[in-house]
Amino acid sequence: MKTLNMILRDLREDHDIKQDTIAKYLGVSQQTYSNYENGHREIPVTVVRELAKFYKVSTDYLLRSDTSYLGSLNMNASYVDDITMHDIVFDIQTLEEAERKNLVKYIRFLHQDNQ
Repeated sequence: MKTLNMILRDLREDHDIKQDTIAKYLGVSQQTYSNYENGHREIPVTVVRELAKFYKVSTDYLLRSDTSYLGSLNMNASYVDDITMHDIVFDIQTLEEAERKNLVKYIRFLHQDNQ
């Protein structure tokens, strides 16, 4: 099970943001933020709330009481590199049914591997 510091690191990396950027947003040093992510320093509740706002997720998600975060809801925002969720959905819709089934199996396989 992922801990808060692991979730924060994953979110930051998924959004391709540097620690220094998050530290500036929070008004703390990069070293302090690094200590949050590395689990060397306890993360204050106020920081958890600010990070939830920053990433547009619930505090429940960050604290693992709600694991339903699906990423940005903006279909035209970059999802991975310069690829949008709209592009991904469009590509999936062009697949044959058997290919879509294989894709779903593969996604489930990847998801199980990460738990």
